[in-house]
Amino acid sequence: MKILIKNATLISMSEKRKKIEENMDIKIEGNQIVGIGQNLNDSTVTKIIDATNKVVMPGLVNTHSHVPMSIFRETVDGYALQDWLNKKIWPMEDKLTKEDIYYASLLTFLEMVKTGTTTINDMYFMTEEILRAANNIKVRLQTSRTLTGQNSAEMQQRIEELNCLLENNMGKQQRITFNIGIHGLYTSNRECIQQCVAFAKEKNLPIHIHFCENKQEVEDIKTLYHTSPIEVLEQEFSFQKLILAHCVCLTNEDIAKLKNFKVSISHCPISNLKLGCGIAPIAEMLAQGINVSLGTDGQGSGCNLDLFETMKYTALLQKGIQQNAKLLPAYEILKMATINGAKALSLEKEIGSIEEGKKADIILLDLSNSVVAKPLNDLFSTIVYNAKGTNVVTTLIDGEILMENRKTLYEEAPIFEQCQKIIKRIQ
Repeated sequence: MKILIKNATLISMSEKRKKIEENMDIKIEGNQIVGIGQNLNDSTVTKIIDATNKVVMPGLVNTHSHVPMSIFRETVDGYALQDWLNKKIWPMEDKLTKEDIYYASLLTFLEMVKTGTTTINDMYFMTEEILRAANNIKVRLQTSRTLTGQNSAEMQQRIEELNCLLENNMGKQQRITFNIGIHGLYTSNRECIQQCVAFAKEKNLPIHIHFCENKQEVEDIKTLYHTSPIEVLEQEFSFQKLILAHCVCLTNEDIAKLKNFKVSISHCPISNLKLGCGIAPIAEMLAQGINVSLGTDGQGSGCNLDLFETMKYTALLQKGIQQNAKLLPAYEILKMATINGAKALSLEKEIGSIEEGKKADIILLDLSNSVVAKPLNDLFSTIVYNAKGTNVVTTLIDGEILMENRKTLYEEAPIFEQCQKIIKRIQ
């Protein structure tokens, strides 16, 4: 299919282009962007999208989530992380079936399409059902089978499950990539972590892991490993590419050590606030040159997948806790939600910016009828502080139009109904 997007206000997020370009056209052939310029014409295009008075920008990249947790949205409140997991979430998860995972994943992927996220990084189980849902909705997904365990045999079984998943799926679908998803240091002992790292090296895949989410986790790691979390990273994870989710409880000394790793941080401010974990010091991480991206966590703690909301929280929290209004200009926040996320997932050559040769993961924002966007003084600040996922009117992933003028390709009501039945059964 050939698509021509016409008359856009373009925010490409490319270092090679101006930050804002007016009256721009984007030509797409198959799943690739093949042309960017003014007054592009092609008599062979099969679809023209009029982007007059609309902002065209790269699809957003969510670097930390648990895809099937859509059904846990607002099921619990007032619990700290460990109590939330042990007393509420894990008992409900034990009751989930494969079909439950499939429908819960459909709901998450539908939410992505409708709020402008085109790529998501997942960590869960029954991953084949998540893949089935991703292929039906046609989103871009990086995923894993969560590895956790306190004995070698238990961990080896889960590694074998992940290995089977990789053998059956890796490289067979361009929109699907994989990493090694380790739940956390506090849920696996040193021997088990060493098994996981060895497997990551064997498969040449990055490691995605929860890290220092709250003070209790830090203390649990010290008890289990007899050293600090950052020292465990130094001892066991050197030279590995890492996606560290949360990183709330890090000292400046820890952050200085982190810059020596091949590391990206997935900052999840809303989930961290909801569970009373704290606020990650990402301003210090950025000052050290560490790549910081954005995540929502699962909807059980993160509430929703609206990365526009996450962008706003990210900017405001850092200005507030540092008492420095100059921190994190809006354009830097947009980078976290787009190209930085692509870098975290090792996909920066394919997505994260609108450039010729990259995949056509593109969203269109309509701010023209939004009262909170009037008057329009600074476009970047308006997007970060006042836009919402509902301002996304059209979503393309891999060159396919999955939503146009707020209308998706999917039967939404059956997904909603089935997910309501699931949570009613397992609560």
